[in-house]
Amino acid sequence: MAASQMPAGHDDSVLVKIETALFHIRRVWAKPEIMRKLKDQGPSGRPVQTSSLLVVHAVAQLSPGAGGCAPPPRTAERSEDVTVGSVAELLGIDPSTASRLVGHAIDAGFIARRPSPRDARRANLQLTDAGRRLKAVADRFRRAYLAELLADWNEGERAEFARLLSRFTDAAVRRPMSPAAIDRIFASAAGGGRGR
Repeated sequence: MAASQMPAGHDDSVLVKIETALFHIRRVWAKPEIMRKLKDQGPSGRPVQTSSLLVVHAVAQLSPGAGGCAPPPRTAERSEDVTVGSVAELLGIDPSTASRLVGHAIDAGFIARRPSPRDARRANLQLTDAGRRLKAVADRFRRAYLAELLADWNEGERAEFARLLSRFTDAAVRRPMSPAAIDRIFASAAGGGRGR
C-alpha cells in the first residue's frame, strides 16, 4: 500500500518500529557529549557549532570531484560552483537560513567564499584547510562509532543494513513529504479527526 493511500493514524507495527528507530538515530548523533568531543577536537581551536559541521559536509559533498554521496540538487542548475543555494537545497533549509549558517562557518574559518571563475556575480564556497581537518575528524569519529555499534554483526548483516538504509534514504530524497500532506496531517491532528 502506498503511503498516500494509508489512512491517517496508520499504526502498522513495523512502521512504528521504523519511526522509533529513526527518532533514536537522531538522538544518538546529537548527544551533547558527542558534540562536546567534536568541539574539543575542532581543528580551529574554536568551538565547533553543529550547523558549521553540517555546512562543511554539504560543501564537501557538493564540491566537484569530491566523490560525495549526496544527490545532486533537484532544482538548482548543476554547475561546478558550490553556492549558498545548493547548500540550502542539500540541507533542506531555506536560502536565508543557509546564508546565515554559511556565514557562521566562514567566520569560524571552515569555509571560504571566492568569486566563481565562471561567473563573477556568483560566489563559490570551498573548504579551507581547517574545514577539511574538521571533516576528517568528524568522519573518523562517526565511522569508529559505527564500527563499535556493529562489532557483533556479521559481514552479511552489515552489508544488508547498508543496502536497506541506503535504499530508504534514497527514497526519502526522491519523494520528500509534500507541504500539502504536512498541512493535512496537522489539520487532522488539530481537529481530532481523521485525514483524507
